[in-house]
Amino acid sequence: MTICISGASGLVGNEILIQVLNDPGTEKVLVLARNPLGFGHPKMQVVIVPFDQLDQLEVAEKIDVAFCALGTTLRKAGSKARQQEIDRDYVISFGKFCKKAGAEKIGIVSSIGANAASSNFYLRTKGEMEQGISQLGIPTTVFIRPSFLIGPRKEKSFGDKLIQGISLVISPFLIGKTRKYRGIHGSKVAQKLIRATLTEPTGIHYLEIQDNN
Repeated sequence: MTICISGASGLVGNEILIQVLNDPGTEKVLVLARNPLGFGHPKMQVVIVPFDQLDQLEVAEKIDVAFCALGTTLRKAGSKARQQEIDRDYVISFGKFCKKAGAEKIGIVSSIGANAASSNFYLRTKGEMEQGISQLGIPTTVFIRPSFLIGPRKEKSFGDKLIQGISLVISPFLIGKTRKYRGIHGSKVAQKLIRATLTEPTGIHYLEIQDNN
């Protein structure tokens, strides 16, 4: 099985990469990245490519399964237009590339509340991304919609640390219908996305994580 990943340098993407590399069923992992990852693996091939040039990338071999964990914040992006480009346009371009390479399954990290009709900019962007991917016709398409992500990040900020701390405190009080808003560790998001993408039948699936237990 050949797997293609984008967004492997982020919290969830790195967990996806580690887990699929450790899976004996994985023969090869093709990682599309803007910068070197800083480590190697016998199963892994890293292709450095600007994501706005994905439509020009050609891969000779067939891709079986794809995972995308691309995403940024408005603070890091610097503008709404740039965040839309990364969170929506680059993800759709990745999906098109994988579709062209023969991918039959794709798993995408989205967000709880994603809705193309939302008045919230971030949730609308994620919803538009989901719409774009859904229209590609990849047989099995899975969107995972986590709440706030918990775990080590390469780029740490005071805001991230504060929100993670608050999330850990309030999570036990989020029960019933609000349980899905609990923070969740990136490793669990990766695990659930991989499992669902590999096992769900043909169709479009939306997966919400209930808690971080």
